[in-house]
Amino acid sequence: MGHTTSPDTRRHHGNRYGRSEDARRAVLEAVDDLLVEHGFAGLTIERIAAAAGVAKQTIYRWWPSKVDILLDALGDDLAEELVPPDHGDLRRDLREHLAAVALFLTTADAGAVFRALIGQAQHDPDLAARLRTEQISGQHARDRLPFERALARGELPAGTDLDGAVEQVIGPIHYRVLVTGAPVTREFTDALADRFLASRRP
Repeated sequence: MGHTTSPDTRRHHGNRYGRSEDARRAVLEAVDDLLVEHGFAGLTIERIAAAAGVAKQTIYRWWPSKVDILLDALGDDLAEELVPPDHGDLRRDLREHLAAVALFLTTADAGAVFRALIGQAQHDPDLAARLRTEQISGQHARDRLPFERALARGELPAGTDLDGAVEQVIGPIHYRVLVTGAPVTREFTDALADRFLASRRP
């Protein structure tokens, strides 16, 4: 982490200059760890403030609730960890990206945040709408990138349903992680990529 400052300095910066980036990062990094340790129900603003070294008032000024913090943290993590590579070859790009999605969902603290929010969204329609609008739609756009690039290179035929392609390769990973609990191995994700490519061959 970067250098720490006194609570008074953080409040001063929060009021006059917008969010203090050091404090913001501290909160977003703390929330991932705390969720894994305590679960969604046990995650409190008090615990987040103590772990991040900021005042509760500072957190409430920036985020109305712990859900807002989790959504922000998830957005940062998705943008940082799940941007597909661009090697100029759809098979390689797709294999690497699907493996990264599987690792994110099954092993990363940020993946635990995603799973917790998905679970909470099942009985919170407002959260479900925000999660789709603020984060899932953005990740869907990133998941499309390998297909968009392949289409531009001529690796995919004109008229390919790119949204359908995303669902075809990403959907089975989410199904295993969120529904069946079956392992999501590299062999499994590589096979997803290979089956997609085989289905597009003349």
